[in-house]
Amino acid sequence: MTASPIRIEGVDKTFSSAGGELVALKDINLDIPAGQFTCLLGPSGCGKSTLLNAVAGFALPTRGTIRTGGHPVTGPGPDRGMVFQEYALFPWMTVEQNVAFGLEIKGVDKAAINATVARLLEMLSLSDFRQRFPKDLSGGMRQRVAIARVLALDSPIMLMDEPFGALDALTRRNLQDELLRIWAATGKTIIFVTHSIEEAIYLADRIVVMTYRPGTVKRDVTVDLPRLRDPAAPEFNALKRELGQLVMEEQQRHHNDELRMAAVD
Repeated sequence: MTASPIRIEGVDKTFSSAGGELVALKDINLDIPAGQFTCLLGPSGCGKSTLLNAVAGFALPTRGTIRTGGHPVTGPGPDRGMVFQEYALFPWMTVEQNVAFGLEIKGVDKAAINATVARLLEMLSLSDFRQRFPKDLSGGMRQRVAIARVLALDSPIMLMDEPFGALDALTRRNLQDELLRIWAATGKTIIFVTHSIEEAIYLADRIVVMTYRPGTVKRDVTVDLPRLRDPAAPEFNALKRELGQLVMEEQQRHHNDELRMAAVD
């Protein structure tokens, strides 16, 4: 049996401030096998992004361990690539330069960089925009560049924090299909944060529904629907209703918590 590429064991995350301690994550335990597309789903405040940042090594757990490929996560590493919602592109660099940047930092030779960049720009339909700057691109195209930049480093794990959340519905669906095509071609392990139930069902092999603060695993759901998935199919909508009920319960907990806090004030 091969080691799980991502193993999360007993993870807690607590933030301290002048107002006291905030427990964001509590006793998270997950094994994510190689090549699996996992979505973290839940309402705002449930710790989805906090958990993703812990796996990325940006904000280490207060308690517990995270391992990737059998090695403990002690900070960011080349085995994990991160795609953010806000693109995080260098505005002074062209599309081509943004995609090449990580390879240049690694000291890859120029010919290999050029070949990799050309291949990825072609894959993501960006070849005609290679000399454009981010300000000249649509939101969807900027996100394509962000994905290409992560793919250039060829990390086996892709971490994606609501990467399509700010996009219009049509662009979002197009990029979802693009991501599924890339995932099928590369076999990368993906953890994808979303608050959209439909997006989670459309993309994932597995959906981890998280509770409102402190974030714990409420339900771990295997998605057995065949690909490509039809959001109008009865099976799709049955799962959507099931997950919707779980998320709604946590949203209600959030609402009740806010009412209690308002009453105290």
